[in-house]
Amino acid sequence: MELSQTIASLIGSIRTEKGCQRCDFCQSMENENELFLLEEWDTEENVKGHLQSERFRVLRGAMNLLQEPYEMMFHTVAGGKKRTGARSQPAV
Repeated sequence: MELSQTIASLIGSIRTEKGCQRCDFCQSMENENELFLLEEWDTEENVKGHLQSERFRVLRGAMNLLQEPYEMMFHTVAGGKKRTGARSQPAV
């Protein structure tokens, strides 16, 4: 799948962007056409910078080629302690 290859090629560079705390790419085991990109950012300012970046434009361009509509969700989490140690894996 071309989109998977595009996302996989962007993950490493997204992780180096200012404020990126997490960037994980997963594919559903039940449906190979169901993909998940999970990103966590330290501030709203840094996520806004990411959304205006060339990397994000490439990602959106690739997503616009999909035959079916895609869903993009944003969740804001305020406060909390900085995580350390092992991370739980996203359920797919």
